[in-house]
Amino acid sequence: MTRQDILSIFLIIVSVLMVLSVLAQQRGSGIGSIFGGGMSSSGGEYYRARRGFEKFLFYFTIVLAILLVAGSIAYYYI
Repeated sequence: MTRQDILSIFLIIVSVLMVLSVLAQQRGSGIGSIFGGGMSSSGGEYYRARRGFEKFLFYFTIVLAILLVAGSIAYYYI
């Protein structure tokens, strides 16, 4: 295997993990919110701090995005 093949496999794995981590973060995005629904009775969305696994998933997604950009730049130069 060449370096280009290894980097291609790495980018595919990181891309799949990135898609899964972004999809796992979707919450409260039903059909109603697409058309402007999903508002609470107080007139707006409320802010809630990320905790536990949600916080880990948020930071994991950022790390994956950085790896994806760095890997893509490296693939370009190889």
